[in-house]
Formats: sequence, C-alpha cells, structure tokens
Amino acid sequence: MTSDNALTPEQILSAAEDVLRRFGPAKATVVDVARTLGVSHGSVYRHFPSKAALRDAVTRRWLDQTHSSLELVTVEPGPAVERLHRWLVTLFAAKKRKALDDPELFATYMALIPETGSTVDAHIETLIAQIGRIIQDGVEAGDFRPTDIGTTARAVFEATAHFHDPAYAVEWNDPTAPDRLEAVWALLLGGLLSKR
Repeated sequence: MTSDNALTPEQILSAAEDVLRRFGPAKATVVDVARTLGVSHGSVYRHFPSKAALRDAVTRRWLDQTHSSLELVTVEPGPAVERLHRWLVTLFAAKKRKALDDPELFATYMALIPETGSTVDAHIETLIAQIGRIIQDGVEAGDFRPTDIGTTARAVFEATAHFHDPAYAVEWNDPTAPDRLEAVWALLLGGLLSKR
C-alpha cells in the first residue's frame, strides 16, 4: 500500500508496466494501476492527466532504457569505426533482449506504438543523432569520408532496421542474425571509410 502523498511518477510507471504485462493494453486501466499501488485513481491522475499520457510515459520509459547504454558508446573514446560497430551491436542486443526476455510486455508495447507515435519518433531521432555524432567524429579524424552527417546517420539507421525495428523481432533469435548484421556492417563501412 502506497500513501497518496509519497506516490512518485516512477512508482506509477512501474505499476502501469506490471498491469500492462498482466492484462494487456486492451484491458489495462488506470483503476488497475491505482489498485496495484493501493491508491485512488485520482492519485494516478495527479501525476498523469489521462490514460493516454500514462501510456505515453510508460512507452517513453521503455524506449529510453536503450538510450543510456548507447549514449555511453557514443561518447566513449576510441576510433569511430569501432564505436559505430559497437553501437549497432549494442542496439541489436538491447532490442533482442526486450523482445525475447519479456514477450508479453514487448507485445504490449507493439500494441501501444500506434498511440504514441511522437514518442517513438523522438526515440528514433535520438538514436539517429547518436549515430551522427559518431560519424562526425570519424569524419573529423579522417577515418570516414566527408558526408552530410544527418543523411548518412539516417541511412545507417535505416540500413540496419532488420536488427532493431520491432517489426522484424521474429527474426532476431535466428542463429544467423549476428552474421547478417556483420554483413550489413561491412557494406556500410565500405561506404563510410575515407579513401586515403
């Protein structure tokens, strides 16, 4: 039982995730979330003004969990070639883990994505910006050829979609998936490298 005064947005989001996992997006309600926390539904609405806002926040939190590990790769020292490769492998591992370790919650998020388009768009733009920062470092070091950073970063993201877009999740457990990612990486690297 949580006191209404001590209730935090993080507690609500954790409870909402649990409720979504148990009941699915079609049946989960704000009342269910409040009941899980032992508070009134009004207490939940004090933090999230609507069911849609709560679902959007839950989706944002789920997507943002990927950002922090990728941000570490983005800013770590070392050659851009190695960092970009590690970034792509880390993204694939994170997305695969989300899909395979908690399939019920993954399916729930897939159902919520059409309702939270701007949140998903912001997530994608964050990821593309991280790729862009690595590519910029590579261009400045002379390892990558001069290029339009934004366009190239988006192209790298889109070229690797099979390894991070949830639409392809059924393929991620295929034992050949890592080798296929490496083949795509080899092609991308060939297009990025400076011809010094």
